[in-house]
Amino acid sequence: MTIYMTDINLLAALIFGLALIHTFSAKSFERIADRSPRHAGLFHLLGEIEVVFGFWAFIFIAAMALVSGGDQAISYLESRQYTEPLFVFVIMVVAASRPVLEAVRMLIAAIARAAPFDTLLVRVWLCFALVPLIGSLITEPAAMTLAALMLAPLVFRPGLPEGLKYAALGVLFVNVSVGGTLTSFAAPPVLMVAATWQWDSAFMAANFGWKAAGAVVINATGITWALRRHLTGNAHHAEDQSQVPVPLVVMLIHILFLGAVVVFAHHPVVFLGIFLFFLGYTQAYAQYQSPLILKEGLLVGFFLAGLVVLGGMQQWWLQPIVSSLEPTSLFFGALGLTAITDNAALTYLGSLIEGISDEAKYMLVAGAVAGGGLTVIANAPNPAGVALLRAGFNDGSIGIGGLLAGAMLPTLVAAALLLLL
Repeated sequence: MTIYMTDINLLAALIFGLALIHTFSAKSFERIADRSPRHAGLFHLLGEIEVVFGFWAFIFIAAMALVSGGDQAISYLESRQYTEPLFVFVIMVVAASRPVLEAVRMLIAAIARAAPFDTLLVRVWLCFALVPLIGSLITEPAAMTLAALMLAPLVFRPGLPEGLKYAALGVLFVNVSVGGTLTSFAAPPVLMVAATWQWDSAFMAANFGWKAAGAVVINATGITWALRRHLTGNAHHAEDQSQVPVPLVVMLIHILFLGAVVVFAHHPVVFLGIFLFFLGYTQAYAQYQSPLILKEGLLVGFFLAGLVVLGGMQQWWLQPIVSSLEPTSLFFGALGLTAITDNAALTYLGSLIEGISDEAKYMLVAGAVAGGGLTVIANAPNPAGVALLRAGFNDGSIGIGGLLAGAMLPTLVAAALLLLL
């Protein structure tokens, strides 16, 4: 049995490594597709970052079935917890609905008009700063969805230098990752430890929230300043304006749907039922709707489900690393490991360690959230941002190296504030 498990663990680690390599080289498949018209469809599919982990998870399960039988493979699949992929799918679709988006745009526009600065500049700043911090209330995936949809026509559009787009993407990912730490239920890596370590929202606000808010403001200010020369009045007209105004009552009902999904985020039977009612409501009042982002949401859910399947077999090498590090080393270890594994999985492994000190607990979570913008897989909401913003980049795809470079400076800002303050 031990030999069997060792074989399966090694196989899982190997396929996980191949999935990581595929993730970092996904943009190369787009270039291959351009040179191979006959198989362009296949290479375009392999170039979709959201497909990567689901694709390799399928290969792993097929390999497990060959090694140990189909019953064992199915048993492992059924032992995994898929609440997070399901929740991210649902919250993406609901948060991206036109009435919710219009309500948030109205709030952003009202604040921007009241500020004594250029209105467009303030709107962009608020999308990078306020919306990620609102994620502490509506969850990080919802904040990512809203911020990405509002920034797409303003920043992630033709005419802006590609390097600035990657810098903006890095800021967005880092700010969403740390911006959800003002409460104990919005950020996936915090949620994984909150009950075990008895961290409530008051604890999070006092120990993480104000530092995270400082990092968000600094990062948002820096990227807005860098973008200032490229934000023109033309960006206003790029936004989709429906001809039928959304009544206030429809906005409120959509926000109630969003709130209900957030409240029952840990109960998939309930939030999926709410989602079905939501779909029915959007059909009943279709004149106030834009097409729902079902495809994008499903792709992101597929990505995260694949990460759940492959990531569940990495505990054997990850947990010894986490448990062997001293607090300061643990901070930097978590910061680095987050780039190659989901930060929620990392903090969950930490929660299993017996006798871990309070300082080590803080350092583990701080490093995990600070590094949440470095790669697509570092934080659960990141694939949602990729799915909604990739069309604004060259070749319609996002290079992982570009994201890593763009996220480096905002990550250092977040790390400095969480480590030193």
